[in-house]
Amino acid sequence: MHPTHRSEYWTRTSGDLAERRAPILPPPTVDGTTAADAVRIVIDPTRQYQLWEGAGAAITDSSASLFMNAMSAEQRHSILTEMFDPEQGGFSSVRISIGASDFSSQAYYSYDDLPEGVAADPALDYFSIGEGEPGAPDATRDLKNVVPVLQEILSINPAVKVMASPWSAPAWMKTSGRLDGAGRLRLGEYVGNGYRYQDTIDYVYAQYFVKFIAAYESYGIPITSVTMQNEPSNGCPWPITIWTPEELTAWGTEYLRPALDKTYPDVEIYFGDDSLRFWQRPASEYMTPAQAQSFAGAAFHTYSGLPHWVHNGTRQFPHWKAAMTERRCMLDDTVAEASHVMFGEIGTWLVRNGVGLINLWNMALDEQGFPSWAGTSGRRGVITIDSSTGKVKRNLEYFMLRNFGQDVPVGSRRVASTNHTPDGRHGGLGSVAFLSPDGDLAGFLYNPTGEAIDAAVTVNGMGAKWRTVTVPAYGTVSFHLSNDETVNTSTTPADDDFEIIYTPHPADDHDETLFE
Repeated sequence: MHPTHRSEYWTRTSGDLAERRAPILPPPTVDGTTAADAVRIVIDPTRQYQLWEGAGAAITDSSASLFMNAMSAEQRHSILTEMFDPEQGGFSSVRISIGASDFSSQAYYSYDDLPEGVAADPALDYFSIGEGEPGAPDATRDLKNVVPVLQEILSINPAVKVMASPWSAPAWMKTSGRLDGAGRLRLGEYVGNGYRYQDTIDYVYAQYFVKFIAAYESYGIPITSVTMQNEPSNGCPWPITIWTPEELTAWGTEYLRPALDKTYPDVEIYFGDDSLRFWQRPASEYMTPAQAQSFAGAAFHTYSGLPHWVHNGTRQFPHWKAAMTERRCMLDDTVAEASHVMFGEIGTWLVRNGVGLINLWNMALDEQGFPSWAGTSGRRGVITIDSSTGKVKRNLEYFMLRNFGQDVPVGSRRVASTNHTPDGRHGGLGSVAFLSPDGDLAGFLYNPTGEAIDAAVTVNGMGAKWRTVTVPAYGTVSFHLSNDETVNTSTTPADDDFEIIYTPHPADDHDETLFE
């Protein structure tokens, strides 16, 4: 687009996936008169915003078990390379659970489950992320599936960021005495031999995080960031611990951040990790600027809440970053709804409002939406893996993540671009654009309507010279313009053929549409 860009790559993805990042010829340059009937998008690299850190999805035990057990080693390495190799899909982030989540192929566990007759473990003597060699048939807990899959991902792309979130504290640390169900941490209770700071449950739980990070480090897996609790407001039947924002603020600043500063000061803590309903109140109402220094930023799920509540996290403290840390993949939704959520609300609206890191929920589930120890039906992964053959189907979410992974270099900054949709699902074309340190321009346009839209794109400094392109219904056009001789022009393989037998998902408290 700019005279100094020596190579470029454009693709088109329709909401119905009839086109799946289909390469298109670089659009022709036309004058303003010729482009008069097209919707105009102006990219302005002089106005720069958040750092782009990457995109990916959760490597739950459910997902990892399919990679390890439903696929041959060759199939597994092929699909992981396709997704995480920067010269292919370029996925650059994953999220894992600290202990079991609802999406596990194994019975629920924490890393400090106590034998019968042992009431407490203040020294964490029983701590273990699993036994056996990673990936061995007799390996347990995280070593059975999650650790070997992460090791393989990091062998493909060593810079992949690993975010970790607990679903539940160990049962003995909770008021309920159970992993599953909505117990609370026994904050302020003493479990050591005395009444010192280090004798409290609060201190011991912070050390639990430290031991987790050290255990993963011993297997060559660096933890980049943590959250203090997955969905702290969600009283669900699977493993969970309930917290108030005030409790998280106090524990994070008084216990977890100091514990990490002694051992892993570079590990970031993201605050919230819940739907926008958690952010109904501005964080500044319960957190001082000094306390906010303990946290790297705000983390959001996109299941329910009002869109402007995102600003109660993103615009509270100048240094805070923003991450989208969970969204269940779409299933039996209409093309319009699925595209609005993935391409529009997440890929466009949230990014335009400060999000610099995206992690969807399960990276992979099988043809029935399993495994799930919670028995949760009606779910889908970024990819679907046939449990009997290891064949692969790439879902809409895959293409949203690949738009970012393949075309937007990690380390770029979002720059200003014209936007015609207020929320990613209504109005006209939406857009996001990025400028890399090397001068690459990248981004995509999203069409939230049922009819194709002709767009005209230009960059500040080019004058009335426009590039014209057609954006398909409920779909995207991506672009990557580079000063290098070549850019990543890899294409998406065709899906394998196998039967999908998903069951419709039941209504639950995640079924509210974010922007309606």
